[in-house]
Amino acid sequence: MTSSHRDLRRDTRRELRRGLRRATAAAALCGVAMLAAACGSSSGNAGAPAARVTVTTTASPPASTPPATPSPTASVPPACATSALPATIGAGNGAAGSTYYALNFTNTSAATCTLLGYPGVSFVTGVGGSQIGRAASRNPLIADQLVTLEPGATAHTTLQVVDALNYPAAECRLVTAHTLRIYPPNQTAPIYLSFTAPACSAHRKLVRILSVQAVTPGS
Repeated sequence: MTSSHRDLRRDTRRELRRGLRRATAAAALCGVAMLAAACGSSSGNAGAPAARVTVTTTASPPASTPPATPSPTASVPPACATSALPATIGAGNGAAGSTYYALNFTNTSAATCTLLGYPGVSFVTGVGGSQIGRAASRNPLIADQLVTLEPGATAHTTLQVVDALNYPAAECRLVTAHTLRIYPPNQTAPIYLSFTAPACSAHRKLVRILSVQAVTPGS
């Protein structure tokens, strides 16, 4: 073998070794690049924030409650006027130095009316005359109640008349009365009834001949 041939083969082997080294280096570089890409992708996914899901709930408006309907209020009839209430007095019943009478009020009008409370009662010298002694006191034995009087209906009170002779003459100043003046409850016009009884004309606080109860239904 000539020297020229040996040189050619040596050069050929040298070129092959160089090519092999370049291929190996390229393959290594490609592997590093692929690994870096894979790591980058993995770390990017790990660092990404978790997705946020917002749920909006719309509350249903409360069911509307219909306004309360006020219950109808029955109208109360007006108070009975004196002109619609002729009064009468029943027979007396005596007990323990007093006599008790039923004093009746009858609705003679064409409309329903009401009575509530006590009438005002006193002895007077005559129709339109002056008062004799003290007016009747109020006996709380019966509670006030609203009395409704249909046309023709009657209500009453109990009138107590104490025997004037029970009081000392100096304190009583005895007289004979012939007329009762009666104011129906809550009225300012009086009714006059003929009624004869001994009475005390003195206006002393402890000398009181008359007493009445609150008006109640019936006669």
